Parts: sequence; structure tokens; C-alpha cells
Amino acid sequence: MAENNGTLIQMNGVKKVFLTDEVETHALSSIHLEIKQGEFITIAGPSGCGKTTLLSIMGLLDTPSEGQYLLNGTPAETLTVAQRAKLRNQAIGFVFQSFNLIGDLTVFENVELPLVYRNSPSSRRRTLVREALEKVGMEHRLNHYPSQLSGGQQQRVAVARALVGGPLILLADEPTGNLDSRSGEKVMDLLRELHAGGSTICMVTHDPRYIKYAERAIHLFDGQVVDESDIEALESAQALGG
Repeated sequence: MAENNGTLIQMNGVKKVFLTDEVETHALSSIHLEIKQGEFITIAGPSGCGKTTLLSIMGLLDTPSEGQYLLNGTPAETLTVAQRAKLRNQAIGFVFQSFNLIGDLTVFENVELPLVYRNSPSSRRRTLVREALEKVGMEHRLNHYPSQLSGGQQQRVAVARALVGGPLILLADEPTGNLDSRSGEKVMDLLRELHAGGSTICMVTHDPRYIKYAERAIHLFDGQVVDESDIEALESAQALGG
């Protein structure tokens, strides 16, 4: 995939309408969005505002009802189901609120899964899994099972699994939602470290404490972007005002 002037995600007039029992639910309305390589973006807003729907479209898990979505310059609407699955596996790393680790697989085996789906050689898989676990500080737990880990540790393993294939972008959906505040802050510190190392991250959150970890915050309300702010500029202005 060729890069598009550093723009990894671009949405032009994206709408999403769900039809159930002849009732139309407008989840997203006229979303215009651009995320460049190396950015850390938060998508914030109250429950039901369309955050997860937007992330699902970004992750090629869902499709817009209207509008255009380009992932690294590739129009999503031109892709077959098989092409979408392949691109999702190669270009996108997912971190979910519920961790989604497989209980009867070890930490190593959970992180290895995306590489197994790619048919990567076993020696290559071992190297990449160990590197990913080292990045999140969990290399000493590679033979443990999820039930033997704390919630914060499980989320670190989930982050390693998202990173192991070298994705273009990491999509995190409420990654601290099932964690206590201390564990949540540790996971956010990890995401900030990964961003400092060059990772592109887009995170959905409803928690205002974690918006500050990003460079830019996009606020949704009733399926629309109602505000977009540069976090560093806001903090600088507040510092000067203080």
C-alpha cells in the first residue's frame, strides 16, 4: 500500500444509518476526519454518540451508509470481503475494553495469533512476539494464562497482540474501561510511550482524564463532530492564563 502524503485515515462525509424494524437510527452524520501518520487522537463523547461506530468503520469492521473512507489511500468501498479482512490483519491493531484474550491459550500464543493468520514462519513469529511483549513489559509472563494475570496485565498483553504485526495504526476502544484508575493510568502511560516511539494511535474514550494523553481530541455528540481541539495548544494557553 502506498502512503498518501502521511495521511493514514481520511473520511469524507461519512454517514452511518442503522435500520431496525423500519426505524432509522442515524449513528453518524457527515463525518469529515483526517489522521496522519504518527498522531495520537482521542475520540470523546457521551455514551451512544457514535464513537464505537466510527472506530468500527475505521477498522473495516463496518461500512458507511454514505460517504468515502480511505485507509492509507485505499478506498474501502472498492475492497472485497477477503481484501478487507487481509488489510485489517496487516494494517490495523485493535485493543478492546474487554481484552478479548483466549483463556486456554498462553500469553505467547494469544499475541502470536495475528501472525498465525498471516502464515508467518514460526521462527519469525517467536521473534516478533517476544519483541512485542518486551515493549509492554510482559515478556516475563509469556507462559502464563490470562486467568493468572491482573486486568491491567491482560490489557498489556492485548496491546502486544495489537502491535505484533507492525500495524499502520492502533485502534483502541475504551482500553481502560474495565480497569481501576491505577491500572488505567498505566495502560495510558504505555500508549503514550508507544506513540513517542512512532506508533499512530486512535483511541475512543468517555473518560475526560485520558483525553490529555493525546495530541488532538475529536468530540462527538449525536453522531456529529461538535469540536476538535489541539491538546498541546490548549495546555499551553491554560499555562499562560495561569
